[in-house]
Amino acid sequence: MLTVAVAGAGLMGRGIAEVFAGAGHPVRLHDVDADALRGAVDSLRQLDGPVDGSTDLAETVTGAGLVVEAVAENLEAKRELFARLDRLLPDALLASNTSVLPVSSIAERTTRPERVVGTHWWNPPGLIPVVEVVRGKHTSEETMERTTALLTSLGKLPVRVERDVPGFVGNRLQHALWREAIALVADGVCTAETVDTVVRNTIGLRLAAMGPLENADYVGLDLTLAIHEAVLADLNRSPSPSPLLRELVAAGNLGAKSGRGFLTWPEGSRERAGARLARHIARQLAATGDNGPPAA
Repeated sequence: MLTVAVAGAGLMGRGIAEVFAGAGHPVRLHDVDADALRGAVDSLRQLDGPVDGSTDLAETVTGAGLVVEAVAENLEAKRELFARLDRLLPDALLASNTSVLPVSSIAERTTRPERVVGTHWWNPPGLIPVVEVVRGKHTSEETMERTTALLTSLGKLPVRVERDVPGFVGNRLQHALWREAIALVADGVCTAETVDTVVRNTIGLRLAAMGPLENADYVGLDLTLAIHEAVLADLNRSPSPSPLLRELVAAGNLGAKSGRGFLTWPEGSRERAGARLARHIARQLAATGDNGPPAA
């Protein structure tokens, strides 16, 4: 089994570590926060996974064949971490869990950027099947293939992203939807509750079974073109975040973590929402065995 080191003991780091440990890989977890590290290691050991932890990066990664970085989305911090990993491990695969930052930029201070790859896991890592495998400017084909094979062996659904564009595939699609959703509220078209109700009970019901391009083919590209002719010019095209979003953040209304955002979040509602989401994802995965393209 491959020894795996995970840098970052937050929500994503410990979730990724749990997946590897559950597959039998020896896992070492690193974090500079001793309390966060201790809590993560203790919780993972309760799952009978082979997990150790250390606040010393060199101690954590020694002998690892793969390091997965899951620290904060700060480009400078990631660059420095990968430069250190490059010095400590001359042969290991180095993977970043960044969701939006360029993999090429993260790797630019390494001497062997061909072995640096993006592996964007989705939250919760133990439930969401897809991991985006992102090719940086210098990532080798061997690195892409080894990473894809390893993720497949974990039971994941790796997808190759061949160009290192901001947000990769999933987040570009997700935030395009969010931009329009926020614009509808900001422009007084409807309330935030209405946006969520419409999405959850229309496109949200079918997206798990039929992706957007399959759906376009299914209804007919002539109809798709006609709808685009009628509506695209009126959609929000701002290259900057919404002023409404900036106002909410500036006022400290950060969403579930502060109790108020677009919606109101009473005490305990964030935990209930997370549990509801996990149950829904588990039911979807149990009920939908075929999430691939239509049969030839």
